Amino acid sequence: MSEELPAVAEARMAEILRSGTWGSALTSDEFAAIRSVGFEPVGQVLGAAVYNVGYTGGYNCPGSWGTWGGYGTPAQTVTQVSSRGGYGSFAPLVKTMYEARHRALDRMTTECEELGGHGVVGVRLTIGSFPAGGLEFKAIGTAVRAPGVPTVANWNKLRSGRHRTPFTSDLSGQDFAKLIMKGWVPAGLALGISIGSRHDDWATIGQTRWGSGNAEVTGWTELVNEARHDSRQELERDVRRLGAEGVVIAAMEMRVRDRECPAMEGRRDHIVEATTIGTAIARFTRAEDDGQRHKTLAIMSLDPQRRQAARIRI
Repeated sequence: MSEELPAVAEARMAEILRSGTWGSALTSDEFAAIRSVGFEPVGQVLGAAVYNVGYTGGYNCPGSWGTWGGYGTPAQTVTQVSSRGGYGSFAPLVKTMYEARHRALDRMTTECEELGGHGVVGVRLTIGSFPAGGLEFKAIGTAVRAPGVPTVANWNKLRSGRHRTPFTSDLSGQDFAKLIMKGWVPAGLALGISIGSRHDDWATIGQTRWGSGNAEVTGWTELVNEARHDSRQELERDVRRLGAEGVVIAAMEMRVRDRECPAMEGRRDHIVEATTIGTAIARFTRAEDDGQRHKTLAIMSLDPQRRQAARIRI
């Protein structure tokens, strides 16, 4: 189901359609690559959503109760990740981050439909602070279409009917062209988000003391590994939701911070946010059947300095 566009976005789409022109964020090389596989840009599209993030779910300590055994015997705490939704996890925050990103993507694909596009390439997802408060989630890219396929519905039939909305992809124009030439098509942007948290236990404190020497901090290693693993599992779920066969990962980011433990004065909790973003892909047709096995993709740079440097090397 298409996302309802704000009135200002509807007016912008109508203005673009009346003008008979299009804009894009493509470089000249990307434009040439997309045209070489039968696509053309129809306009730059945008989706945005501003969210006030109040309840995060992480106000409790993820495991201070596990740092002591009987009579003060040190015990090891556990790592908590958002997908488990346990005590002290950040599951509500992660749910909001998914919802906000998907809303921005839905509004961007709705703009693509308004312009008659079949998909969006070069998508960039960003998060920034909103001056009045909250966070702005933004998706921006270039809508493209295949002129020989008049409607999104027919394009979806051509893609075996797996998807009912325009595809989204963070691939560059060149990578998109290579994908099409090999018989694959983007299904959509896939997201994997996880927030892991861990309370410092006596083992961690001992391994980070000045006199501990060169030693692995096992608790922190576990925190990083579990957050990244959880992020990849969430990404796989998103790929299945999109009906795709695989994913081309574009970015894997990790942010680490710590805070004073809300349950124990003078102790710290460590928090890791792992985000994985990629383009889910599905087989479109077999390149061998279309005679594309030996087809080459020629891309000529329009930058005079690069051309001059190439002549000098020759």
